[in-house]
Amino acid sequence: MSRIIKGGRVIDPANGIDRVCDLEIDKGRIVRTGRGLSGERVVDANGLWVLPGLIDMHVHLREPGYEYKETIETGSRAAAAGGFTAVACMANTDPVNDNGSVTDFIVSQARRYAAVRIYPIGAMTEGLKGEQLAEIGEMKTRGVVALSDDGTTAMNAEVMRRGMEYARTFGLPVIAHCDDLNLSRKGVVHEGAASMRLGLPGIPDAAEACIVARDILLAELTGAALHVAHVSSRRSVELIRGAKERGVAVTAEVTPHHLTLTDAALLEYEYDTNLKVNPPLRTEADRQSLIQGLCDGTLDAVASDHAPHNIAEKEVEFEKAAFGMIGLETSLSLLLRLVHAGTLTPAQLVQVMAVAPSRILGVPGGTLGKGADADVALVDPERVFSVDAETLLSRSRNTPFGGWELKGKAVCTLHRGKTVYADREWKKQHKVSS
Repeated sequence: MSRIIKGGRVIDPANGIDRVCDLEIDKGRIVRTGRGLSGERVVDANGLWVLPGLIDMHVHLREPGYEYKETIETGSRAAAAGGFTAVACMANTDPVNDNGSVTDFIVSQARRYAAVRIYPIGAMTEGLKGEQLAEIGEMKTRGVVALSDDGTTAMNAEVMRRGMEYARTFGLPVIAHCDDLNLSRKGVVHEGAASMRLGLPGIPDAAEACIVARDILLAELTGAALHVAHVSSRRSVELIRGAKERGVAVTAEVTPHHLTLTDAALLEYEYDTNLKVNPPLRTEADRQSLIQGLCDGTLDAVASDHAPHNIAEKEVEFEKAAFGMIGLETSLSLLLRLVHAGTLTPAQLVQVMAVAPSRILGVPGGTLGKGADADVALVDPERVFSVDAETLLSRSRNTPFGGWELKGKAVCTLHRGKTVYADREWKKQHKVSS
């Protein structure tokens, strides 16, 4: 039974489409776009954007081991509510996803419970310790799409080199968490005026930039595909831009919170542990450099770094609190702030939140082309709403954006043609079925 999404603004940069038209879906796949299409079921998309399902290439779903923070089921539902139809989950679980059996478990749980596609990312080293390489070939055959020791950094450059060489052999990108642990040590916020005023130990931007520079050199040496996670500083942007100009196979991502907030927020919301993230929020100059890097293509993708924690891990002294904030349900709306400001075009938003993640990870998606899986996000760009942490679908509540008024959100998400999320208010006005 075909479904027609009618009269929306279809934005599909992968196929050069940005116009008001209809989209036909049948048997879980895109059939065609055009005007005046008819079918058994019609969804009125007047005033909405019709986008390829978004892809978040950097999330923490916490399962196995930390299900009290998040599960594959709850995290995937949160993803669907944010307009995402696919997410890639990091390996810092318990046990760590450093072998095929853990990968198998994640794939099995996703098959049973996930509302959207789940792509496991395997650890590069055993136990994320940065010493011995993990079972890379075994994990590849079980379904990992990238390697990363995210959450920590392999400080031994020889280990990182060998990891890159193995990753290249198996056709996997290496996602690098760039943090010189000797420089960051016990830091909890950006090293600068705010850290001094608050009396909190700082993390200099050089801690990130040093490892970005090292890993770029190793990527040049090995020919591996390097992806720099959660870029936070001007210096890192400059290093990545220079590497791309030299032809190095490097890509990079930035988070919505680093595009939105700076360390000045720590002064406004004193000791709010929801602002404690790694890498830390940096200066306004850094934020502007990140925005420029996103606009000019130096930074390829936007990823949430969704990092759920429970109350006991956040409602403690700042220095003892866990790093991280949730982001799956606010990422799109925060990035739309740049669209509404005229900084990004809607097509660029789709590029960095769907097309580029698909390309970097080598996974399906990012397109509404004929024959593609019907992974679709319907977005109301004018919908104004207040973020209520208590009603978010994530199992955790650690967001600094509670109470923020945002403009624009996903109102309906389809995964392989099936409705996996429909906004309650929008659903009242539309007949939406699975």
